[in-house]
Amino acid sequence: MQARYLIHLERNEDGGLTVTVPALPGCITEGATWDEAIANAQETTGYLETVRCLPASQ
Repeated sequence: MQARYLIHLERNEDGGLTVTVPALPGCITEGATWDEAIANAQETTGYLETVRCLPASQ
């Protein structure tokens, strides 16, 4: 089960949307449309959850 995060979407100067995840500082993505921005945010947070679960290198 993937964690759920609150996201913040803001229209950027290019007309697309910038997405930030307040619970994950530095997690920023964007999309040209609402659907693309949401999909990119889901992909990014999923990637970060995967990395978080990896064992630390020795």
